[in-house]
Amino acid sequence: MPHRQIHFIIDETPPQRLDKALARDVPAEAALSRTRLGRLIADGAVSVAGEVVTDPKARVQAGATVLIEVEEAQESHILPEDIPLDVVFEDDDLIVVNKPAGMVVHPAPGTPSGTLVNALLAHCGDDLSGVGGLKRPGIVHRIDKETSGLLVVAKSDAAHHGLAAQFEAHTVERYYRALVFGVPDGNDPRLRGIKGASFEAGNILKITTQLARHKTDRQRQAVLFHGGRHAVTRARTVESYGTPPVLALMECWLETGRTHQIRVHMAHAGHGLVGDPTYGGKRKLAAKALSDGAHEAVRAFARQALHAAVLGFDHPISGEKMRFEAPLPEDMAALLRNLRSVLT
Repeated sequence: MPHRQIHFIIDETPPQRLDKALARDVPAEAALSRTRLGRLIADGAVSVAGEVVTDPKARVQAGATVLIEVEEAQESHILPEDIPLDVVFEDDDLIVVNKPAGMVVHPAPGTPSGTLVNALLAHCGDDLSGVGGLKRPGIVHRIDKETSGLLVVAKSDAAHHGLAAQFEAHTVERYYRALVFGVPDGNDPRLRGIKGASFEAGNILKITTQLARHKTDRQRQAVLFHGGRHAVTRARTVESYGTPPVLALMECWLETGRTHQIRVHMAHAGHGLVGDPTYGGKRKLAAKALSDGAHEAVRAFARQALHAAVLGFDHPISGEKMRFEAPLPEDMAALLRNLRSVLT
């Protein structure tokens, strides 16, 4: 198997662990994350001062010479599938796609094929230079199967490393559109009494909690205030529908990016998403608030009404500011047209 060799010298005052020292001093162009370096150490691919070291906790001295042998990217076990993609942007380093509702991002035991990754393997072909040692697209974030909208995917280790760092630092711009039950209002005493909910200037709802997997239902996330992972969502009302208003189109944006975050947080605030079978609940709308047709359109909406509408980040190689927008998919657009017709 062909290898590429990476040589460098450990700088002054290295961290006490070898894996941390390598992550600090490995040349940036090598695009090796600490996780990848840990695997290379365990595989015997790292030599320090001419000796192979397989313990990531080993001590290393300043001035030590390091050799890392990295195998050229191997073919992924995931099969390419000729599935149409809505490509918003693509270059040698990354691709931005507008994912349709109903498509899973990555293969899993319950969904081994028909995923975005299968489609990208077919679309990108030999343009994939390898991520984590395999010729595969680098998934740095995901959206749920039944959520539509924008995703950026790396085509190389260097792009994957750069994008992952931005997501970890929470500097990526992500705006969603969600149709929810009720209309969040800073003057609502019920909402102000919900733990973790507050309002900022401009009637912006802010929800701050911890999130973790539900203790009894492993398919759900649960709101916590001790333990779990920190999660912050902000949302503002774009439009409201009904007389009196019973539904709202919200613009939601993420300070963090946790599994099901918007769906869980809006439900926690008492404003679950229309069509969400997991968190939205069955909500009965006032009979006279909407027309019969609008009522039926809401009842019939077959997925959570959530769309990843805006995605912004710095290009991981060029540093260029990039920002993309995706219009609402036709199912959400049709639902909103139906609701707006009640207002005319």
